[in-house]
Amino acid sequence: MTKLITIVSIISISLLLSACHQANMKATEFIEHTPDRTVLKVGTLYGSQTYLNSDQGESGFDYEMAAKFAKYLDVPLEMVPYHSRELLFDALHLNEIDIVAAAITTTNNRREQFLLGPTLYEVNQVLIYKSGNLKPRDFNNLQGDITVIPESAAVETVIKLQQTNPNLTWQQVYDKNNEELLSMVASGEVLYTIADSNSLLINQRYLPELREGIVLDEKTEVVWLLPPVNSDHLLSSLLSFWHIQKRNGTLEHLNEKYFGHVKRFDYVDTRAFIRAIDNVLPEYQALFEKYAGDLDWRKLAAAGYQESHWNPKARSPTGVRGMMMLTQPTASSVGVDNRLDAEQSIRGGAIYLQKMIDRLPDSIPDSQRIWFALASYNIGLGHVEDARKITDGMGKDPSAWRDVKQVLPLLQQRKYYQHTRYGYARGSEAAHYVDNIRRYYDTLVWVDNQNRQQESLEEVETELDDASSLNAENTENPEDITQSSAK
Repeated sequence: MTKLITIVSIISISLLLSACHQANMKATEFIEHTPDRTVLKVGTLYGSQTYLNSDQGESGFDYEMAAKFAKYLDVPLEMVPYHSRELLFDALHLNEIDIVAAAITTTNNRREQFLLGPTLYEVNQVLIYKSGNLKPRDFNNLQGDITVIPESAAVETVIKLQQTNPNLTWQQVYDKNNEELLSMVASGEVLYTIADSNSLLINQRYLPELREGIVLDEKTEVVWLLPPVNSDHLLSSLLSFWHIQKRNGTLEHLNEKYFGHVKRFDYVDTRAFIRAIDNVLPEYQALFEKYAGDLDWRKLAAAGYQESHWNPKARSPTGVRGMMMLTQPTASSVGVDNRLDAEQSIRGGAIYLQKMIDRLPDSIPDSQRIWFALASYNIGLGHVEDARKITDGMGKDPSAWRDVKQVLPLLQQRKYYQHTRYGYARGSEAAHYVDNIRRYYDTLVWVDNQNRQQESLEEVETELDDASSLNAENTENPEDITQSSAK
């Protein structure tokens, strides 16, 4: 027995040393073939699905994949955001960056210019217009120009469309990014633009007036771009990395994380939520921030909106009450004696949600625990555990929210719930409940970023005004300057 343990130990140590050696080899190869690099430099564009950097840290599909790839290569990651595709592509041509990771779709032009990485996910290319306007059905009879961004896939599309639709007109805007252009469509400044379906779905959470018109291209591949020369070794490493991430479910997880909850869109609800952010949230935001603890306060606030639309006096026929819709037993367990008091309810809801997180199995990753906890908040931890067992029995991952979310509705089918410990549950309602909270949370993050950008802009304008005033004073009193200098 001792001999067997020794052999197993030797094998384990050998595998560990082999893995370390392989990691060092990857780093060595990367540095050898890019001797001017000590980090993996990844160029990107700002956007909800690509890259955001806030006080909550960096996020985005492309950022997370890039971070994993840098770890795979065993080198540090440096994300380099650009303000336009032209600058981004120029940087790649000039070898100022190693990779472009910015939700870039494949086009013939890009195939000719760059090396294309493997497919990350697929999107449809769609024509977008504003709700209330006539839905476009014929490119020869549009009510105005299609406005697109230079170097975007849309440019290739409109040039091709013009060959068979001679009445089609279009224009390019050089000082806007994708989200700004979508905002212009929503406000009526421009009539049409072209974007990918994921971008539309994400932006509808903040700009509910956006609508999908004609589908121009289906299942277009989204890829990373590499320089056309001297990138063979990096591409080879990227392909190996991609196979690993696809096999272990990382690609599916990130797809679900960033795009899986945005497919259901409710115009009325989205408009109501945005109004509530402006008119109701300011009264309670400080309380959400105060009691969120280790949670992002915006997730707690999003849960509060899903529960009561931030109404501290909310009541339900089922017996739940208040801002966080607590049952009487739950309220008592977290020290709440008045469920209709906003502060007590928010504090109690935060404590209870944290308890749900703490009671979850350790196998659930930190990044996903909140979604399991929210589902438990809705239908109870026991039912969520039943769903996890069914998920495991189906050969899926019981610790991945994307898999458990798909299984939760089965708790309503006798074929499945009759074999569970806790029986029937409205699992589909719990899945929608969590999806709604995720959408509300994303909207709060977007609004927060917009406010922060506006504050930064106002600070810069104030500094410029102060500097201008000082210059004016100095110009009016040149003698004072001379005397001051003399002293």
